[in-house]
Amino acid sequence: MGVRVAVVGAGIGGLVLAAGLQRDGHDVRVHERRADAGALGAGLTLSGNAFAALDAIGLGERVRAVTGAGVAGLRAGQRRPSGRWMTTLPPAAVASLRSVHRADLHRALLDALRDGTLRTGAAASVSPDGAPVLRTPGGAEEFDLVVAADGLRSSSRSALGLDTGLRRAGYLAWRGVTAGALDVGGQAGETWGRGQRFGVVPLPDGRVYWFATAAAPPGPADGAADDLDALRERFGTWHDPVPACLAATPPGAVLRHDVHDLRRPLRSFVVDRTVLLGDAAHAMTPDLGQGAGQAIEDAATLVVLLRGARGGGDLRPALARYDRDRRRRTSRVARRSRSVGAVGQLAHPLAVAVRDAALSATPGPVLARAAEPLQRWAPPRPAG
Repeated sequence: MGVRVAVVGAGIGGLVLAAGLQRDGHDVRVHERRADAGALGAGLTLSGNAFAALDAIGLGERVRAVTGAGVAGLRAGQRRPSGRWMTTLPPAAVASLRSVHRADLHRALLDALRDGTLRTGAAASVSPDGAPVLRTPGGAEEFDLVVAADGLRSSSRSALGLDTGLRRAGYLAWRGVTAGALDVGGQAGETWGRGQRFGVVPLPDGRVYWFATAAAPPGPADGAADDLDALRERFGTWHDPVPACLAATPPGAVLRHDVHDLRRPLRSFVVDRTVLLGDAAHAMTPDLGQGAGQAIEDAATLVVLLRGARGGGDLRPALARYDRDRRRRTSRVARRSRSVGAVGQLAHPLAVAVRDAALSATPGPVLARAAEPLQRWAPPRPAG
């Protein structure tokens, strides 16, 4: 008999974990506090590392079926607001990058679960001592393993005494998707201005996922009806297709959030037989586009390490390996992501001029080689 696992949180990481464990014969239940388990968000990109992880647990083709080429085949890199390119990445550097609307990815993962796996509309809490007991309004239930994938503001992380607090990245981020297909002119990527950035990523159906950032004081977590007007003031004179993306986005359909990451890396992702996964373990800024990818790596690592495990068996070697491998990998990615964000958000004219000159002087292949470690991942050996 396989391992009985409870997963707290039906985000991308939690669903990938549940689907992968079920494919290996484990008994899994997912608890989601929201009554509607549908995904909130706009678009996202997945790199080669995410697909290597999905392939390792048999979910790669399912996810590829709902993703598109993203920026593959397009001219991609960094530009100035005028449209002048500072650097262009070689085609091979973006060949593995695929885009997807978060709702479509979420639906594909939900469809991979067995009927009855997901329980919605009831909060679930972990045991502070890490015992594999989940408490819900219906009572307490014991499992072989509890995995908390409950996001940036994880109550599980706090309950386990692991929370290091959140820190503000210093900028706001907006995300949106155009209402219909939009021609991006064969070009995509990011544009860096003074304290402001704008990114463009085509989705599989021809719509465009866009994101914008600006150094600004904290604001409400949800988008407001006047957000598009404010964004047009900021970015309306930038190169095409930036104004077109904003013009093609319905009013009130913009998501806004104040970007945070963990103040310090956690000392552990594991307490007894309770495990943290995804943002609950290593919330990072979105500047490398690796938030979902690292959660998927977490899930695949745990699935592989639990292969052959049986209920009632000793899970400590597998959990210790998960803790060691994932803390080492994610701390590096989170640190690098925040550094990239800090450079991208520079606002002083002299600092921006130096940044842009350095970027323009760096060949695209050099930048691509620097990104290679992020886009590589290999599964661990099973713990047995």
